[in-house]
Amino acid sequence: MPTPAELMVECLEAEGVTLVFGIPGEENIHFTRALARSEQIRYVLCRHEQGASFMAEMYGRVTGRPAVVSATLGPGAINMQLGVADATTNSTPLVAISAQVGQNREYKESHQYVDLVAMFAPITRWSDGVPSPLAIPEMFRKAFKLAETERPAAVYLAIPENIDADEAGYDIAPLPRNVVRAEAPSPAQVARAADLLRSAKRPVVLAGHGAARAHATAPLVRLSEELGIRVANTFHGKGVMPDDHPNGMGTIGFMRHDYVNFGFDDADLVIAVGYELQEFDPVRINPEADKPIIHVHRFPAEVDAHYSVDVGIVGDIGASLDALREALAGHRFEGADAAAPGAGLLSEEFARGQADARFPLAPQRIVADTRAALGHGDVVLVDTGAAKMWMARLYPTYEANTCLISNGLSTMAFSLPGALGVKLARPDAKVLAVMGDGAFLMNSQEIETAVRERIPLVVLIWEDNGYGLIEWKMDLELGDHYYVGFGNPDVVEYAESFGANGYRIEAADDLLPTLRTALADDGVSIIACPVDYSENLRLTDRLGQLDGTL
Repeated sequence: MPTPAELMVECLEAEGVTLVFGIPGEENIHFTRALARSEQIRYVLCRHEQGASFMAEMYGRVTGRPAVVSATLGPGAINMQLGVADATTNSTPLVAISAQVGQNREYKESHQYVDLVAMFAPITRWSDGVPSPLAIPEMFRKAFKLAETERPAAVYLAIPENIDADEAGYDIAPLPRNVVRAEAPSPAQVARAADLLRSAKRPVVLAGHGAARAHATAPLVRLSEELGIRVANTFHGKGVMPDDHPNGMGTIGFMRHDYVNFGFDDADLVIAVGYELQEFDPVRINPEADKPIIHVHRFPAEVDAHYSVDVGIVGDIGASLDALREALAGHRFEGADAAAPGAGLLSEEFARGQADARFPLAPQRIVADTRAALGHGDVVLVDTGAAKMWMARLYPTYEANTCLISNGLSTMAFSLPGALGVKLARPDAKVLAVMGDGAFLMNSQEIETAVRERIPLVVLIWEDNGYGLIEWKMDLELGDHYYVGFGNPDVVEYAESFGANGYRIEAADDLLPTLRTALADDGVSIIACPVDYSENLRLTDRLGQLDGTL
């Protein structure tokens, strides 16, 4: 009969868990020992609980199945909260487990005790403490069920020290994993949506994170091609509509009125497919709140004055898109073959970047060389900062979940540790973490984890010795900037001190061959690339001028 610690591991195994990321503590040593004895689960020892939480989150982001992050009580559990919150706001499945003080001292002031269940409650789908070994099977099954339910999120379980230390055997077993299948859409709602579409002339599709999670590319492309509807992606939906498809409009979400926005200005109806409000403020696509909206998702829409849904189709997203297409068989929208407003401007900007030989490098050149170095199925994680703005809008993406951005919580420093989780989930893909130098040092300790665990990883640092996005925003709104500059270590020596490869770009033509060399290596490589962010204000000035002409 298993002890409580062994039973917890058996429950994880029953859920199909193969990875746990974390740092052990004094209060969960029996759970840690049970994990070490598992033949199914690999424990990845990390250097900070925040890094561990990002690894688990990004594993869940690309697989759709929750990984586990584990920590000790008090400060260890608190450290992993950022990745937990990021997972919930990014609609990503994750199960967080930590130790807690024994139940004999939870009710009073006590060493290292804080109410972790209460602290995790606002940032999770469900937060609770395990009251008894007998509750373990039901609570672990509930945790995974809720984490994977559409809309996915993080959940949290606290394990009291006395339960971890209990050496008694219990005659109980894990509950079987049960997965609820996606339901078919309502025929009545599909018919209502089709009637609404027949009265439209210039509909546009906005594909979001839910479409990526649902692997809805094929039905989305069929709908677009047969009806003649243009499609834009959110940052989280990048690649759901391949950027080389003629009906693809690109990615929407930039902080100013970008080329893609012009297509929404021209639209008279929006079909939101898997779109979630935290991805992008709906006022930016429906500023007058006057466009009819068809909501296609696995759950009903949130309420927003600028996202007042006329028809909601709730069900499996792919099945819903196919049903809508079939209901409109033979219909094709006027002007379906005409170019969208602003069409071609993004590709022209990308082409200019490819030819830009300045040093430090123009952001457009870094984006172009990054695209050239990676295959269509390879994965780039893009951290929060000025680099995110350039990559999100300019980086051509051809498959869902191959350009990963945090746009729910927009968390800095997720991409380096997150890349470890992605590489473990997709070992056959090349994985690149892109970040500014501000984000790099926030979680750079996980370079040691990648080297020790032999997880191939490439990090590309856009180096400007400052918080570039904040400087950009200050310059736009205040005309000046404050407290955004800092110094950096010698990145090459820093990388080599961990046993990784370090590279410094000295000329524009160095970047692409260096990326290719690093990505072909089976080790860990860190590349420092100086960037010329004077392009930031030039871009926003250019977009402002276009706003009055298109």
